[in-house]
Amino acid sequence: MTHKTTYQAAQTVAQTIEQHFVSHLSAARSASDKTLAPAPTARQIEKLIDTAFWASLQREEGHIIKISLAFLPPDLADQPVLFQQRLPLKPAILTKLAPGVERPGIHTGVWQEDGELYIWGTTRAIPSLSFVVDVSEPGLLVIKHRRLEGFGKYANVAVLQGDQIKFIDEKSVIIEDCPGILTSLLDFNTPLKDIAANVLVQLAVSMRAHKRGGSLLIVPSGTDNWQRSIIKPMLYAITNSVTGLAQLVAHEEEEKANGTWFEALKREVDALAGLTAIDGATIITNNYNLLAFGAKIGRATGSKPVDELLLTEPIVGNEEKQVHPAQIGGTRHLSVAQFVHDQRDALGLVASQDGRFTIFSWTQHRQMVHAHLIDTLLL
Repeated sequence: MTHKTTYQAAQTVAQTIEQHFVSHLSAARSASDKTLAPAPTARQIEKLIDTAFWASLQREEGHIIKISLAFLPPDLADQPVLFQQRLPLKPAILTKLAPGVERPGIHTGVWQEDGELYIWGTTRAIPSLSFVVDVSEPGLLVIKHRRLEGFGKYANVAVLQGDQIKFIDEKSVIIEDCPGILTSLLDFNTPLKDIAANVLVQLAVSMRAHKRGGSLLIVPSGTDNWQRSIIKPMLYAITNSVTGLAQLVAHEEEEKANGTWFEALKREVDALAGLTAIDGATIITNNYNLLAFGAKIGRATGSKPVDELLLTEPIVGNEEKQVHPAQIGGTRHLSVAQFVHDQRDALGLVASQDGRFTIFSWTQHRQMVHAHLIDTLLL
């Protein structure tokens, strides 16, 4: 390829990303006979990232560019839309194409022939471990791949924002008392078949997507101890707590047999996540029954205020810190940290309006609240 890279971060990350895909594809091929994506070379990765970055800074009729590029030949795509003429992979071409392919789930297919990358069309279905560059907003690129089988959220490999580079640290999965939702997001080699963790991942993505900020508390079913940490009266307490989401999960196999389970799951997840946009916390059980929304959190009687918590982010080079809750957010973060401190068998999810996302859990090993920053995993 004669293309000259001008986005320096593309050159910086290309070799590391190539090694990631070579390693994971090799492991997957030895464990499965399913069709897998081809591994991109460092030069191909560099060109794809460079082109996507410069396209992301353009606007089409005043609108920002959002586009997903998938590296694979058209014969590996399922029911692709093929262009009669190949299009060169250039920022100007992506800018013009983006408005028609920006909806979630649509990938613009890119392949190489005679040393040159070209655009061959679009597809909604790509093989496992396909290399994907997702343009989320101007200057923000997410390198990801489709998980092995499974459904839902792709596995993020790296996030590039201008000159900032963040590689996801897969080893973060081995930390003590790691919540299941985080384990699922970080375990690149395991499909998201754990329905409990996958539903929480989908809820987190949907909470972040509405961009209003919100809190979701997950408490054990069969107990009302959580009410000790809620200010009464609760304006939006629920009597018939069984949700459509709970019913879908409880009858997963039956619903899948009907062929509409995935669409129904997304609809129910979005409905529940939408409640978190209301001021106050939404509270559900660990089997997804709705208990209340718009709830005000208070410190349980006899409990001490949280004055320190453990803060980590699953990014290569990140070091854990012990900080005051006020250092990671405002009232919403403080109140959820206090709730998890008082209700230690609960889990708290907090979305900020700016896109930051935090999981609060209790670590038995360290005897303190643990705040996991995971917005880089949800992009």
